[in-house]
Amino acid sequence: MRTTLPFLILAVLTLAGGVAAMTLRRLVHCALCLTVAFAGLAALYLNLGAEFAGLAQLLVYVGAIAILIVFAILLTRGGDDKAEPSFSPAGAAGVVLAAAVFAVLGWAIVTSGILHQAANPAAPPAPMRSIGLALMQRYVLPLEVIALMLTAAMIGAVILALREKRPQPEQDQRSAQ
Repeated sequence: MRTTLPFLILAVLTLAGGVAAMTLRRLVHCALCLTVAFAGLAALYLNLGAEFAGLAQLLVYVGAIAILIVFAILLTRGGDDKAEPSFSPAGAAGVVLAAAVFAVLGWAIVTSGILHQAANPAAPPAPMRSIGLALMQRYVLPLEVIALMLTAAMIGAVILALREKRPQPEQDQRSAQ
């Protein structure tokens, strides 16, 4: 297998976005870096010739999920800047656990023999038209339910943000006295 320069650039961009999303302290910056990782993954799909998967990744994850996360964070969180320690034992334990899981998965792949098998014939490509027709005919109800759930989540975030910003009448009377 031969890697190309665009693939390497996209892979580094995706990995950098994912690592930054895990390591940054401010929640808004983490969400924006997660959006970069989602966009890099969509570009990798497009680079590999999976147009539908790439466009779906771009529309669903970058266009909907990541933006919903960013708006929910911005609407519900105030400017609470609390001093956090730069190092925590839980972070080190997480790194060790992630390395152990990565090692076990790598060992399982190497010893499974999948790498040594002859290449299986590729599945016939599904044309974009048939995928679009299936989504708009057979799976239209689940698609609409997901759209309603995302809309309800956004309305809930706005309601929570309005409740936090509105002063309570009891607090106004106490501050006046």
